[in-house]
Amino acid sequence: MIANSTITNNPLLIGKGLPPFDAIKPEQVEPAFAELLPKLEAELAQLEANVQPTWSGLVEPLDRLNDPLRWSWGVVGHLMGVKNSPELRQAYENVQPKVVQFWNKLSQSKPLYEAFKALRQSQDWDKLQPAQQRIVESAIKDAELSGVGLEGEEKERFNAIELELAELGTKFSNHVLDATKAFSLNLTTKEEIDGLPPSLLSLAAQAARAAGEENATPENGPWRITLDFPSYVPFMQHSTRRDLREQLYRAFISRASNGELNNYPLIERILELRKEQAGILEFNSYAELSLARKMAPTVDAVKALLEELRLASYDAAVKDLAELKAFAASKNAPEAKDLKHWDISFWSERQREAKFDFNAEELRPYFPLPQVLDGLFTLAKRLFGVTITAADGTAPVWHEDVRYFQVADETGNPIAYFYLDSYSRPAEKRGGAWMDECIVRAKIMEAGTQTTRLPVAYLVCNQTPPVDGKPSLMTFMEVETLFHEFGHGLQHLLTKVDYPRAAGINNIEWDAVELPSQFMENWCYDRNTLFNMAKHYETGEPLPEHYYQKLLAARNYMSGSGMLRQIHFSLLDIELHNSYQPGGTEKVTDVRNRLAKTTTVIPPLPEDAFLCAFNHIFGGGYAAGYYSYKWAEVLSADAFSAFEEAGLENEPAITETGKLFRETVLALGGSQHPMEVFKAFRGREPNTEALLRHSGLKS
Repeated sequence: MIANSTITNNPLLIGKGLPPFDAIKPEQVEPAFAELLPKLEAELAQLEANVQPTWSGLVEPLDRLNDPLRWSWGVVGHLMGVKNSPELRQAYENVQPKVVQFWNKLSQSKPLYEAFKALRQSQDWDKLQPAQQRIVESAIKDAELSGVGLEGEEKERFNAIELELAELGTKFSNHVLDATKAFSLNLTTKEEIDGLPPSLLSLAAQAARAAGEENATPENGPWRITLDFPSYVPFMQHSTRRDLREQLYRAFISRASNGELNNYPLIERILELRKEQAGILEFNSYAELSLARKMAPTVDAVKALLEELRLASYDAAVKDLAELKAFAASKNAPEAKDLKHWDISFWSERQREAKFDFNAEELRPYFPLPQVLDGLFTLAKRLFGVTITAADGTAPVWHEDVRYFQVADETGNPIAYFYLDSYSRPAEKRGGAWMDECIVRAKIMEAGTQTTRLPVAYLVCNQTPPVDGKPSLMTFMEVETLFHEFGHGLQHLLTKVDYPRAAGINNIEWDAVELPSQFMENWCYDRNTLFNMAKHYETGEPLPEHYYQKLLAARNYMSGSGMLRQIHFSLLDIELHNSYQPGGTEKVTDVRNRLAKTTTVIPPLPEDAFLCAFNHIFGGGYAAGYYSYKWAEVLSADAFSAFEEAGLENEPAITETGKLFRETVLALGGSQHPMEVFKAFRGREPNTEALLRHSGLKS
């Protein structure tokens, strides 16, 4: 009886609404799915037996079947990212194979596949809205790419690969999290902290206290430096101790590359399995399989864009390095003739200070998180007519620092909500920043009445936490990251599509998903937006004008180097998934070193194991798709140009252009092909000119 009541009262089986995070425990995961999955299998069998090739007889019941699993597994996946623990990890790993097996069964269902094809051929086809037609066509393609046409041993092998890839991806991410957490640099003397800004000393003392040094203070230490970004980045930028920079850099680039956490064998196995899987589906490579659901038509088209951008950025990156060496030499730095990787951030920051007469740390007091949010929400109202207000206390949260917000339309009616988890928590939260779905917009029947289920998003960042009684004082890069994730959030929150399969970011080709996020980053440099949010956390004094001018001047500082770095990652990803032969004479490190000859200006160190922490392509959804950042940046730069052409100070024109952007890019989601959506906003296809201009690589 006790076991049954535990299962029946399991919060992971609610299946709808906001997750009761305060009631969810790792030990509830396995019982929840032991009950849920058999129930869904029975529902699937019943649907297959009675399916009708109509919207109401196929798509609607399929959505109802999908919803509970999407909700429950989504909650567990979210907690794996933000509240990781050994207990949750074990439960996740025990349940994941069963969830993957169910998804395989669902995506390879012949009766449902045949029903989708019959619907496309039926007399009802022309009565469907374009969004519905696109959903049906996507479902047919997805089924084919999921192996619906396979039989016998091939099908078994395909499904075994799916299962193993899911497990390997989880393992890869866990290794990166554990390796990042495992290293720390404990400093005890004033000599060791020379050059470090007060904000980092406060953070490092707080980290030391959390690690057991109860009396650690910013003034007297000890100080704990970690590989977590809010600690690692400012240390590399400001520490005058070259030996310590080298130690930290080598630790960072060798994460998850040896011992129990070694990701190299996982990488080899993942690439081998992906190649085999693509072969089973009769693709020449995994890259071709990946592109079958993207905007880019071919691998050659991706390479052509990357080569165009490489040619535009390589010489600029060479010049950046030469200027950096000359600057270091002018300061009589002994390392000037032979700058190493651990010198670049340090000397770049010194050169930026000299060139533009300010440093990143000076700006922090002007970017307290509450003020940045005010500026961001003011911009959302200015561009898109929505009002965002705090709704803390109305939704259960997974950590006391998590905020909850309401989004309302012009009439004051709520249209969406979102969580914001801002701060770095290296002990339990994976690095990086992301947006994810909590609830997807849909028209649903409740008690015989049709209602609109409002979307809810998770926005997750890893910025500097509040320290010593001060609010979170953000670097400008952290401000840009917040704007980026908010852009993803807007596409989820402001969708007007009522079908969950195409609402928000669903059914959008992956290489267009970054359009709204990268678009929003541009507004960090907009005068109105910046002065709305940049106010001193103690005095309320606005950011002095000279800082704004310096920010604008420094915007494209070393942009050639920054672009070339992204090209390097993108080409490496494509090459590994297109031409690389797992188990052959050329190893993944050889591929990287080969590509580095034309995509880096300082070759990687022999022990550089960057790939072992490349979560995007081995633990996330960007396999053979990392180029998406650049592909979508062409779209986003061109989209922002529409506002520049309208006049950034011309409020009526900005309002009008913002309304059009909302009605197209943000509202239409996956209901139309992204090129059609872009053309509906811009009136034409995109070109690379705006991106090169915004990057300072073209006048």
